[in-house]
Amino acid sequence: MKKLSFVIPCYRSEHTIEIVVDELIGILHQMAAFDYEIVLVNDDSPDHVWTVIKRLADHNLKIQGISLARNFGQHAALMAGYAYCSGDYVISLDDDGQIPIEALPQLIDRLEEGYDVVGTYYEEDIKKQLFRRFGTWIAQEMSRSMLGAPKDYKSSSFYIARKFVIDEMIRYKNSYPYLAGLMLRTTRNITCIPVKHRERLEGRSGYSAKKLIGLWLNGFTAFSVKPLRIASFIGVFCAFIGFLSGTAVVIRKLFHPDMLMGYSSTIASIFFVGGVIMMMLGMIGEYVGRIYISINNAPTYVIKETTLVKDAEVK
Repeated sequence: MKKLSFVIPCYRSEHTIEIVVDELIGILHQMAAFDYEIVLVNDDSPDHVWTVIKRLADHNLKIQGISLARNFGQHAALMAGYAYCSGDYVISLDDDGQIPIEALPQLIDRLEEGYDVVGTYYEEDIKKQLFRRFGTWIAQEMSRSMLGAPKDYKSSSFYIARKFVIDEMIRYKNSYPYLAGLMLRTTRNITCIPVKHRERLEGRSGYSAKKLIGLWLNGFTAFSVKPLRIASFIGVFCAFIGFLSGTAVVIRKLFHPDMLMGYSSTIASIFFVGGVIMMMLGMIGEYVGRIYISINNAPTYVIKETTLVKDAEVK
């Protein structure tokens, strides 16, 4: 009998996580061919979700709870949960009720066709805020251009992966996890299926614009050197434009000795070149800073408490 492992990061979901878990268990009871476990990760939520998780774990031995020492973010919380998984297939989903759990059999069927990862994308993504939809588009384009994802690659937080993919992903021990990058450096045998997007049970997304930008930076700087190559190209391009402009000025001065040199154009050129230089230095600084933090062994996550009797049971 194959085993399914579900990992659900929990943040501000005191009133929703039990509903999500109950629905999930109801569907699993109809899938008698599979055993299961559910790993709930409290990402230092400010509400009482950890109390709810402990209660759920007390009533169902197939539910495990992990509480992180501080808020590390969704990707780090998933990495913490992955370390506790023992199933043949690992499924990630959200705690807000928007994930259409009834699509689970479809994901398993596609995985058993031979794929290593089966993701989902929303046919109609109108329930997300505009900047969230834009953020999703940026993440998908970045995965294609920077990480070499397949052209039809689309992603959401609801996906299933074989255990060997997850085992390879949790080998990453640095402080800037980016799951798409970790997944794509393990396998390209990925497909995606469309699913319906539900309404949230309550509240609003915890992903702010600041968190989305931080996530993009993880993808840009942790798993690709293409931004540095782009920076080099921009530098060469600007130098070439500067050379052509300088040559044109010299030629015009030779043919028109009385021509006055433009103060405004000089200032504009200085601002343009200076801005490009500062942007490139900032990009290099971002890489160097992340390298510095990583070599100081900043953790991906820190586990404060679990519902397991013995932490030695962690895989």
